[in-house]
Amino acid sequence: MRQLISSGSTFERDIGYSRAVVDGDWVFVSGTTGFDYAAMTIAEGIVEQTEQCLKNIEHALQQAGSKLADVVRVIYVVPVASEFEQCWPALRKYFGDVRPAAMMISAGLADPRMKIEIQVTARKSSGASPPGF
Repeated sequence: MRQLISSGSTFERDIGYSRAVVDGDWVFVSGTTGFDYAAMTIAEGIVEQTEQCLKNIEHALQQAGSKLADVVRVIYVVPVASEFEQCWPALRKYFGDVRPAAMMISAGLADPRMKIEIQVTARKSSGASPPGF
């Protein structure tokens, strides 16, 4: 069964995507930035944005019946690769015990204020492999 999850962000409506999609036992969370979606504000620094990204992801996972401990894969996108190391303490805080498969890509993001975007895949419970795997 497919379930769409929204953060309420205007980006989702304007662009045409969901914050997360639940497909069976799998939760696919879209690339998530450091915007505080309630206020539609974003902090200046990459560390603060990383924390907000993970809070946004955690909220989406909760709505899907999952949690950060269920994350099996994470993709980080940062415009300035040399800034990524600043995020490591925050990432270790949230994923240090989980240790999902991960990669970092350096690429431009949609808004120059964005310093990081994070996408995750989580498993709700035991079941089949995710679609496309």
